[in-house]
Amino acid sequence: MLSPIFETQYWAGVPFHFWSVMFFVLGCIVGSFLNVCIHRMPLGQSIVSPPSHCPHCKYSIPWFLNIPLVTWLSLRGKCKNCGAPISMRYFLVELLTGVAFLSCWLAFGRQSALIALVYAVFLAGLIVATFIDFEHFIIPDEITIGGMVVGFLCSFLLPSLHHESSVTGGMKQSLLGIGVGAGVIYAILRLGKVLFGRQKLALGTDTKIVFGETSLQLPDRDILYEEIFYRPSDAIALQARTVELVDRCYKDVAVRLSSSRLQIGEERLNPEEVPYLEAVSQEIVLPREAMGLGDVKFMGAIGAFLGWQSVIFSLVVSSFIGAMVGLALVLSGKRALSSRLPYGPYIAIAAAIWIFFGQDLLGWYVGIINRMIGR
Repeated sequence: MLSPIFETQYWAGVPFHFWSVMFFVLGCIVGSFLNVCIHRMPLGQSIVSPPSHCPHCKYSIPWFLNIPLVTWLSLRGKCKNCGAPISMRYFLVELLTGVAFLSCWLAFGRQSALIALVYAVFLAGLIVATFIDFEHFIIPDEITIGGMVVGFLCSFLLPSLHHESSVTGGMKQSLLGIGVGAGVIYAILRLGKVLFGRQKLALGTDTKIVFGETSLQLPDRDILYEEIFYRPSDAIALQARTVELVDRCYKDVAVRLSSSRLQIGEERLNPEEVPYLEAVSQEIVLPREAMGLGDVKFMGAIGAFLGWQSVIFSLVVSSFIGAMVGLALVLSGKRALSSRLPYGPYIAIAAAIWIFFGQDLLGWYVGIINRMIGR
């Protein structure tokens, strides 16, 4: 179904490692674009316009100062115009993407240049999701839902992604991967809500809590209501020393806010009619999710590209990686036991492991099970 340009014999006409260099260079160029996505997507900004510019002085960066890896090193991580520091993340993302593209070519180039390219694009999506989730605790729909669509289309055009020879087989495996990926994680999300659905935060004496129009404002962070009120029964609760509205005050009352109702003591109010509320308390109880809906959609995108087996593998391995990282952070004192950790990066690492080693690891595991049963 695809152009003969991707047939192996055409690519074999050029030395293999010429393409290795080309894939690395292409990856670095793509990494430069990924930096734009990582910076702008969470802010709701266009990734196309305006062109690349310094976030400090708004200097429009010319092409000769926008060469991946080289520019950051030559300018020593500073803006040419104003001298403001440029985060090392820009260099790391370009290098990581270059290495990811190169690895895909080395692993799959002899089999199929197109498979290597599709896996490289998939890893680029994982890189964007990882860095955004680390910083903002979200994975944009452009990555998750867009990933499901692109993964399905790639499976339609290239059934061998799922070790299938027919278009129908590739489409079925992709749809099954989406269903299992999103379905399993959603089931875990709902179960986690039942088991771990509340989080009590100790704030310290006389801490001011502001209930704004769109977010709950704590001293150390703002939490969007859309991240808190997942179900109609979800509610924020606290015992307040004082409560101030625009037109009235309360003392020593219980406050409970859900998506549809605000209760202060015995008085019930419509939250939409209360634009501002400020409370003073030393403790607050928040609804909590085992993971977010972004993770559900993210696993669906992984299933679309890699199939349902990768979903099970990624779930198990990411849980192990996340537990080890979380434990290490707690023991080192860098995180409290109740601190929120992004889960998307661990899913991404597990999916990358599946691409390069999944089938071998699965075969090794099945061999162990067979030997155990044989005994």
